[in-house]
Amino acid sequence: MANTNYPSAENPQNQNRTTRNNNNTTKNIIIGVLAAGLLGTWAYFLYDKNDSNKQIQEKTLAVNNAMSSRDSLRAQYDMTLERLDSLTGDNNTKAGIISDRESEINKLKKEIGSILNKRNATQAELARAKTLIAELNEKIANLEAENARLNGENQQLASTNTQLTQEKQTLETNLQTTTTQKEELAKTVDVASTFTASNIQITPFDEKKKGKEKVTTTAKHVDKLVVSFDVENRVANSGPADIYVIVTGPDGKVITDPAGATTLSTRNDGDRTYTYKTTIEYEQGVRKSVQVPLRQDHFQTGDYKIEVYQNGFKIAEGTRSLKKGGLFG
Repeated sequence: MANTNYPSAENPQNQNRTTRNNNNTTKNIIIGVLAAGLLGTWAYFLYDKNDSNKQIQEKTLAVNNAMSSRDSLRAQYDMTLERLDSLTGDNNTKAGIISDRESEINKLKKEIGSILNKRNATQAELARAKTLIAELNEKIANLEAENARLNGENQQLASTNTQLTQEKQTLETNLQTTTTQKEELAKTVDVASTFTASNIQITPFDEKKKGKEKVTTTAKHVDKLVVSFDVENRVANSGPADIYVIVTGPDGKVITDPAGATTLSTRNDGDRTYTYKTTIEYEQGVRKSVQVPLRQDHFQTGDYKIEVYQNGFKIAEGTRSLKKGGLFG
């Protein structure tokens, strides 16, 4: 067969197959490109989403950490305030300690509260709050130490006060005992200082002209009764002493001063109306004679009872009888 440069005619069926293969290749290439692009888009989307989630998680973690730090600081702050309240709530003395530092404490409380009340407080602000809470706790610790010192001093003072109270009670008891003993001694001395009387005599006198006197027992001739006795005491102090004389007539009535009756309070006989009072100057330990004259216009017939009182006690007693006169008496 002879060669030729002209292409030989191909079978139509083969040509169609070739064309179809070429079209499929192009289509596959386009699909592959589109698939690659789609995969790239999804890869970028997934990467971007993961990155966003990571950022959200980091922000959430930061917020949670901030909230956790703030809550922790809030709890610490609340405990600090409880310590402070315990100091001011006990008594006025401790409250006085707080008041001296009130300005500093209030300043710290104000700044700490301002930070902890922020919803979006920064880490720097929270760190500042933490430092301030530590400073506040230090001040409170100093206050507690001072409070403990004052409590110790108060306990010592209370103990000392108790001891002084006991000593005072002991002294008062001793003083009361001493006072009682002193009063008893004073009573004893007072009673012991009462005069003793001796040699009591009751003499009726008839006063004559020119100052002459005559002893008589006839009632109608008697102008005066003279009561005489001796007094003595070795305990009584020297000085003036009052002596009271009570004269009771035959009619049972006490003879009194016409100007009015006067009363004497006695130790054993109650109140007595007395007839005559005289004041003598007494010298301790020296016997002294006393005379008390009793005058009246008319003396009755019968017995006259004479009683002598000194220092509230009866120290002497006697009786004098006056008789009725005769026809020429």
